[in-house]
Amino acid sequence: MDLKKLFGYEGKTVVITGSASGMSKAATELLLELGAEVYAIDINPIDLPVKKAYQADLSNKEEIDKVIADLPDKIDALFLCHGIAGFKGKELLVQKVNFYSQKYMTEKLLDRITDHGSVTYIASVGGFGWQQVYPKAVELINLKTWDEAMKWYEEHPKEIESSYVFAKQCLLSYVTYKCMSKEFINRRIRINAINPGDTTTGLTDDFNKSTSPTGNADEGAKMIENIFLKSWNGYAAEPKDMGYPMVVIGSDIFSYMSGQLIYIDYGLTSSWTSMALLNSNNKTIEEISHESNNN
Repeated sequence: MDLKKLFGYEGKTVVITGSASGMSKAATELLLELGAEVYAIDINPIDLPVKKAYQADLSNKEEIDKVIADLPDKIDALFLCHGIAGFKGKELLVQKVNFYSQKYMTEKLLDRITDHGSVTYIASVGGFGWQQVYPKAVELINLKTWDEAMKWYEEHPKEIESSYVFAKQCLLSYVTYKCMSKEFINRRIRINAINPGDTTTGLTDDFNKSTSPTGNADEGAKMIENIFLKSWNGYAAEPKDMGYPMVVIGSDIFSYMSGQLIYIDYGLTSSWTSMALLNSNNKTIEEISHESNNN
């Protein structure tokens, strides 16, 4: 069996963001190995032998538009993987990077994506419980322009207080809301997201600091360990543990899968859900997970 043909990337045009490091870099390396022609975008320099690399700030509409104008007319697979940690005081920046720029790029490039193509996102376990904000997320999703969205954010400071969490919840809501929309389903364009658990990347120190109420990286690391690892005596994933599955999901191997939110967390969120379903006191999943992590 020819594995390159099985994946279906050989000679195909792929656009991917965040390729300078972490999960996306691992994904980009695999895409190149599988014969894809890769156009890669990051705010930092990209040191991989891609077809073309762009250095751009993906929170900035003007810089995004410049990149979009230069990208190929035909794209077979789009991977949107860029993201930042959620520091207090940077709530709007986090919304732009972690959600709105991804929605914007998807919709601006959709006409170029080939029939039976794919769009795949890196969301997060941090978006768990996205159903609770779904109506607000859909309200934001249905706005037509970047400026309208920025105005919505200004008018909803309470919603974006959770910063990273709300952005990822919006991304998961987007996949759920759009997978059967005519602009996707009429052309059989698949749309899915992975939700990584704790993963060691170049952003780990930022995530540790942003998790701690005092901004202390060691304190944040301990908190993350308690949330994601303590309950099962677990270990952090490596970038390839997330990047490689994402490449598979966007490939021809998963040609019949769309609208899926795939948690790659060694079963942690399934465990939280199980405990909530079996709990007789009507506690929320979030309360159950908190209790589990403190046991």
